Amino acid sequence: VQLQASGGGVVQTGGSLRLSCTASGFTFGVSVVGWFRRAPGKEREGVACISISDGTTYYADSLKGRFTISGENAKKKVYLQMNNLKPEDTAVYYCAVGSPILPLKLRRGGGRWSESSEYAYWGQGTQVTVSS
Repeated sequence: VQLQASGGGVVQTGGSLRLSCTASGFTFGVSVVGWFRRAPGKEREGVACISISDGTTYYADSLKGRFTISGENAKKKVYLQMNNLKPEDTAVYYCAVGSPILPLKLRRGGGRWSESSEYAYWGQGTQVTVSS
């Protein structure tokens, strides 16, 4: 399993970035892929995730309206569009693929999409820096 995150960079407050996560080595079409971030001195937190099979998305409440997650099954990619970026969005952003049982748990109303423990494989991360 490989996950390659890209698209990070330096942007001014109010700017936008689109992160990409390219996946291989697993059955992408039935997976859950999430984006997480870790800011300096803080715990890793869940940003958003998408269930590829039905397109259901989940977001951290604090980021709804600014961040949008989407998936492209044919290319095995997941994107994170980030708009109106703020300095507090500065972090290393990681994509991860959920454990094989996570899609079923989410469909049944269970699972904790924002918990790192629900994810089996992680990409290397891409740095996002928002300057004030």
